[in-house]
This record gives sequence, structure tokens and C-alpha cells, in this order.
Amino acid sequence: MIFDGHTDIFTDLTQQRLSGNTTSLLQDVHMKKMEKGQISGGIFVVWPDPPFDQDPYQRTQEIIQTIRLEMNKNYDNIQWVKTPADIDAGLENNKFLLMIGFEGLGSIGTNIDRINEYYELGGRHASLTWNDQNSLATGWSGDETRGLTDYGRQAIKRLESLKMIVDVSHANDKSFWDIADIVTRPIIASHSNCRALCSNHRNLTDDQLKFIQSTGGLVGLNAFKEFVDDDPNKQDLHHLANHIDHMVEVMGIDHIVCGFDFCDFLATDTLGSFASEGLAATIDFEDATRAHALLDELKDRGYSQIDIDKIAYKNYMRFLKELL
Repeated sequence: MIFDGHTDIFTDLTQQRLSGNTTSLLQDVHMKKMEKGQISGGIFVVWPDPPFDQDPYQRTQEIIQTIRLEMNKNYDNIQWVKTPADIDAGLENNKFLLMIGFEGLGSIGTNIDRINEYYELGGRHASLTWNDQNSLATGWSGDETRGLTDYGRQAIKRLESLKMIVDVSHANDKSFWDIADIVTRPIIASHSNCRALCSNHRNLTDDQLKFIQSTGGLVGLNAFKEFVDDDPNKQDLHHLANHIDHMVEVMGIDHIVCGFDFCDFLATDTLGSFASEGLAATIDFEDATRAHALLDELKDRGYSQIDIDKIAYKNYMRFLKELL
């Protein structure tokens, strides 16, 4: 079993629905690919994706409508996760564990109460920004001297009061440390790698890894090739797994999870907004069907089955049961 802590599948489902495709893409396409890759659960995020991010509230509402339609379908094999009991029920009944998250909260503007609306929908996770900067905080492509705003501080407090998971992936360094100054609960970087191995600023420094570890939090390995290595010839599964080795050294095995962020289903204009070459796939780890290859790589490196299971899903199961 693998729990993928970050996927943008709702983005594809929404775009397909708005284009008139009403077939069961979740069941017939995405679930089948994940099953082949041994993925049995994940955090499915609401992401106002480019070029639809000019009005993030409208795009968020379109995605939420898609989620509501999916939740109303009779999926016998999906357990929607809102509580620890949902996790237990899903595991006991061999169901796919699906938790809703929010990648960036630019859609709320300065209306902090909208976070409660997202919680009522089923959202149990959120980051304040994507790559951009908004009224709450600053993403990695924004002003490097700008961090968390007063509204952002209110948002963090609201998320914690609702026991929603605070995610620092995409935050620039200033926002990261501003968030670090005020959080009182464990945090995650759901899909980030190590800056010590790849200089991309979306990756985390060792000090950031250590801080997340100190909160009892988690860091999810990201499969996007530009976060693997500065050398394009080394953007492959082997060098991706090196990031796990480094995280183990810095954080310990109990704080490492999966957050693959596979992009194979994203539209060209969306992908081109952040991928320098319009391509995202790491060699030998191109999409969800290849997820199990990471476990094989770790086994070849001498990781025990106990530690492989921790990275694959057990660390997330423990964390979610404690945090929700």
C-alpha cells in the first residue's frame, strides 16, 4: 500500500467535466492507474490551476462542485476521510482512502471564515499559497522579502483550531519561518524534496527539514523532475530516491512520506506555467502506475520492509489519526 499525500486529480476531473466529459474518470482512469502503482489512498487537493488562477475563488467553486458530484456517486471502494474513524473503516474494508486538501487559500481573500466552509466540505488540509503570493502569504516565486501577513496568521490559527493540517510546501523561505514561529501543532511539507541535493527553491533546506521533524511533522517526496537534480541527466528514479536517503539522515525514518504530485494528466497550458520545458516526468517514475518502483528501489538499497512500509503509508496513517 502507498498513501500519496499530494495529487491534483480533481483538477483533471473538473476540466473534463466543464468540457462535457461526464464519464467516471476517477473510477475508470485515475483509480485504475493508482491501483496498478499500488497507491491505495491520498490527499486530493483543490488547486486553482493556471490559467484559471486569475479568479481563484471561481475556480475553487468549480472544483468544489466536482467534488460534491463525486461524493454523491456510489463508490463502494472509496472511503472519504474526515475523521480517524474513517481511516480505520477504510483500512478494515480495503477501501481507497481519499482526503480533501486545499493547495493554496488565495480563494478566501481576506475572508477567514471561508476556511470553515472548506472544512464543512470535508477539507482537512491546506497550504496558504501555491507559487504565487496572495493576501495570506508568499509562494516561492513571489517577493522573497515578503512572508506571512496578518491575515495569514489568522488563517493559521483558524486551521489549527479546526484541526486541519498546515502544509508549508510552496511557501517561500520567509513565509516558512513566519509560519514556524506561530504553529503549535505538527506541520507537513506534502510535496517537497531536499535543497541540499537540488537547488530549486521549492525544495527544503536541512534546517527546514529539522524544524518540521521537531514539530512531529512529515515531508513528502515529490516526483517532479526539476526537484530531483540540477543536472537534467540525473532527473531519474535513482536520484529521486537519494532524497529519501538524505531525509533519513536529517530527520529520521518516521517523518518521511510520499507526495508524488504526478503531472501526466495536466493540460499543456497548466503544465507550461511551472515546468521549464513543459515536461514534468522523472525518468522511470513517470506517473501513478510507476509508484511501486520507488518501493523496489528502496528495497534494493537495503531498507527493511518495516521502514519501507513507514514511508509508503504507515507514517501518514499514524500522523492523520493523531492530527484529525
